[in-house]
Amino acid sequence: MNHLESVRQSEPNGVMYRDEFLNVDFGLIPTGGNNTAHAPALIETADGGMLCAWFAGSFEGSGDISIVVSKLDSTTQTWSVPVTVSEGENRSEQNPSFFRAPDNKIWLIYTSQVSRQEGKDNMQFTSIIMVQKSSDEGKTWGKSEVLFENAGTFGRQGIQILSNGRWIYSTWLCEDSAEGLTNDPTEFQISDNAGKTWHSVRMPDSNGRVHANVVEVEPGHLVAFMRSRFADFVYSSESFDFGDSWCVPQATVLPNNNASVSAIKLATGEIALAYNMNSAPNAIFGQVAWPGLRNPVAVSVSEDFGKTWPIGRIFEMAEGYIGSENKTNNSQHEYPTLYQDSLGRLNLVYAYKNRLCVKYVRFTVADLFGEKREAMGVYNPTSGQGVEK
Repeated sequence: MNHLESVRQSEPNGVMYRDEFLNVDFGLIPTGGNNTAHAPALIETADGGMLCAWFAGSFEGSGDISIVVSKLDSTTQTWSVPVTVSEGENRSEQNPSFFRAPDNKIWLIYTSQVSRQEGKDNMQFTSIIMVQKSSDEGKTWGKSEVLFENAGTFGRQGIQILSNGRWIYSTWLCEDSAEGLTNDPTEFQISDNAGKTWHSVRMPDSNGRVHANVVEVEPGHLVAFMRSRFADFVYSSESFDFGDSWCVPQATVLPNNNASVSAIKLATGEIALAYNMNSAPNAIFGQVAWPGLRNPVAVSVSEDFGKTWPIGRIFEMAEGYIGSENKTNNSQHEYPTLYQDSLGRLNLVYAYKNRLCVKYVRFTVADLFGEKREAMGVYNPTSGQGVEK
């Protein structure tokens, strides 16, 4: 690769490239002139393209933060300049997610909070959940509507439809507390009539465990994987009755750095989870920590509903500094979202290089499992060793 081509690949120009060494396709999605690109989400369109939404603007929590959407053209393999979709004024609109409803409309769901006030940066306790719907695969969007009006409600994963037809949407409740988000419990919004009415189910003893990603591993058997405010581990909780009741969350072996994770069930039945492979150096359960170690980006796989994670691979290394220099010298690559498309390919997006833009990475399940990849190795987060396949 010559220098000019290297420069092009490092620019958010929307062009898809091939990384022959990592055996992945990737692209940096255009920013549209915004300073912040954070918390991206994905959904496939009927023509084989992909929509990506994230929140953009000056700074998280500010009144000019809005939800923008870009599309990957399936023919040209380029990402479009993002278009602002959300409509709030003096509100910070964040954490978008997509949901394809049974009528084939695409829902764009996001949080909306009062913009930061003088002397008070964190206004998440004012957040409500909004939705906008598209009948033309994301070309246009309807007016914004309130989906959940309980102040302090936050979300990240889209609505899931369970095998019995139930809809479940994962939320957590942000409080205006001096402890700084310690008290945020996980709560599920549940509908048994296709979204006409909803009721809430609280996960017991879940304070500080948020961003729940629900996976139905067997009919009625759900597992939720969560971020930890305590920057120690990814936590999980199980339900055996379609979400009517939940176990107290337990720590998994995967580290967490008080940042978002993304879990999906693969077409072959395994659970794949995208996350940052870092935690706080001296994490204390019950104590909020912000270690700032949002790198590297990895995807791990469990074949036993999340009890063990023998397979994994790093997709974004950052600059590779370790120890005390990690926070200051490494770029942050954060809030990954993982999505499997109709062709079985895995699509990964995350906020890239300190929220400079969104990076999109596409690869196969074989690439993730390490099949036919001599000497590259597959990372085993349980043992900390590379496993050659």
